[in-house]
Amino acid sequence: MANARLIFSDRRLYDDGAIMTMRIVEVANPVHPSRHLLKYSLFYGYPGTRLVLYDNERGKGDHKHIRGQEERYRFVSVERLIEDFLADVMRIRGSL
Repeated sequence: MANARLIFSDRRLYDDGAIMTMRIVEVANPVHPSRHLLKYSLFYGYPGTRLVLYDNERGKGDHKHIRGQEERYRFVSVERLIEDFLADVMRIRGSL
């Protein structure tokens, strides 16, 4: 990604083999149809199994995947994005 600036990056490996990665990058132009200047991917799952994913991709905009179900996500701020993602991760971990 040309002209991108890393805002936040984190990775956590859980004792049960789960992986959580969060990457948020500031970009020069919005990822259409998003209106903000961020490109992000926040993932939680196991190798080969996606349980929670928040991302914004060209053509889809802000959305999330929870156990295979995709739904729109209303982006408010980086802080809120991380809070919402972590809340979904904790819900999933509590139900395993």
